[in-house]
Amino acid sequence: MRAATSRPASLNEEDDIRRLIGVNTWVWTSPLNDDSLSDLAARVASMGFDAIELPVESPGDWDPYRARDVLAEHRLRPYIVGAMGPTRDLVAASPSEIADTQDYLTHCVEVAQIVGAGVVAGPFYSATGRTWRMSKSDRGVLHQQLRSNLEPVVRLAERSGVALAIEPLNRYETSFINTVQQALDALEPLLGGALGIALDTYHLNIEEKDIGAAVRSAAGRITHVQVCGNDRGPVGDDHMDWVAFLDALDAAGYEGALNLESFTAGNATIATAASIWRPLAESQDALAQRSLAYLTALQDTREPSSASG
Repeated sequence: MRAATSRPASLNEEDDIRRLIGVNTWVWTSPLNDDSLSDLAARVASMGFDAIELPVESPGDWDPYRARDVLAEHRLRPYIVGAMGPTRDLVAASPSEIADTQDYLTHCVEVAQIVGAGVVAGPFYSATGRTWRMSKSDRGVLHQQLRSNLEPVVRLAERSGVALAIEPLNRYETSFINTVQQALDALEPLLGGALGIALDTYHLNIEEKDIGAAVRSAAGRITHVQVCGNDRGPVGDDHMDWVAFLDALDAAGYEGALNLESFTAGNATIATAASIWRPLAESQDALAQRSLAYLTALQDTREPSSASG
């Protein structure tokens, strides 16, 4: 029996939003495969999570048809997360690299459609950890290039009933899109039902002067949210103002899931960018369980935001 520690996302009589709580399998393993997916789905369901993020590091790592059945068995809502490893670039790259990246993102959309995931999230513009200097005019040219190269994937996602969510990363992981405003500037002409923004509290904590204001500025554009402690450890063991963050999500109209994303030291695809060099909790299970307990208690006790109604 799965523990009843979290509730579905809905509005109660007082318009207090109850969001699903999910977790990324990167908390435990990389890359994901069929056997680890089966084990982890059972584990996170027994902990009480409502949802699970499934990374697609390399096509073929795991079988989406098998995954669909496993997640249905455990009643877990799926989300797909892309991994922008070396040479996965939609800007400032060779035509062959751009075409390969479009093929990879197409595969992620197809996987999402098979498993029943409504969102594919990630920093879908350049390889994680790739940084380079650019002028204001250079950046404008690359914005146009990103839109042009991303558009076919967005149109495919739209036909497939899937939404892409583009994630700003901190300055050490990219020099292209670091803030919510930069994401809006780069993507605005394409933003809509099949394209939104993914917010990650780890990156927000580094790059935004006012996290709440940044979240509210993306009202109607937020498609996916990832959370963790400011050191990538458990939610609630850190200095983040989580009540203010949820209030800002309310004000921005986001009622989707809160998905815990952290990593093991053995993440193969983005090891240097993730930079997990030491244990962040007594165990990876403890990291997940403490985060879930904190977010569940917070949602159960938080006063409804005046901005949410």
